Amino acid sequence: MQQKEVLTTGEVAKLCHVAPRTVSKWFDTGKLRGYRIPGSRDRRIPRRQLLSFMRAYGIPTEGLQDDRSRVLIVDPAPPEGLTEAMNASQRYEVKTATNGFEAGLTARQFHPHAIVLDASEDPQEAAIICRNIKSDESLRDVEVIAVGAPASVGSNTFDHRLSKPYSLSELVRLIDAIVSD
Repeated sequence: MQQKEVLTTGEVAKLCHVAPRTVSKWFDTGKLRGYRIPGSRDRRIPRRQLLSFMRAYGIPTEGLQDDRSRVLIVDPAPPEGLTEAMNASQRYEVKTATNGFEAGLTARQFHPHAIVLDASEDPQEAAIICRNIKSDESLRDVEVIAVGAPASVGSNTFDHRLSKPYSLSELVRLIDAIVSD
C-alpha cells in the first residue's frame, strides 16, 4: 500500500505524539514546512517535509510506514550495480525507467523523492521529461538530478547536475542532501 504523501495536522500530531495545536505552532513559526489549503485555514504537511523535521528534532520515525528515500533512475543503461547497491542499503527504494513515457508512469505511481535522469545522450529530451514531470501537481516537489547534461541545456529546468562518470558515493551524498532538505 502506498503511504500518504500529504498529511493533516491531526495526522502529524498522532505521529509525533503531540497535540494538533503544537503542530500548528510548528507550522506557523516555520519549523515545519507545508502549505495551507486555498480558501481555508487548514494546513497540509508533505510527508517528505515531516520526515526531515522529525529527523532534525530527534522524533522517532517508526510511525511512518517506510522512511526509505524513493529514487527513480531514468536511464536506458544505468551504471552496472547501481540499482542493486542502492536497494541493498535499506536506505533507498529504487525503481528504474528506460524512457520518458515509462518515467512519467513510474513517477506517478512511485512518487519518488528524487529522479536521476541521464541527460548525456539527448539533453533536450531530458529537459522535456523534466518539464513534464514538474508540470504534474503531485510531482512538483520531486528533485531532478540531470546526469551528464551540458550547462547550456535546461539551465532553469533541472534541480541538480552531476557529471559523468559519477561514483555511487557522489550520488548518495546528493540524494541524502535532497531528502534531508
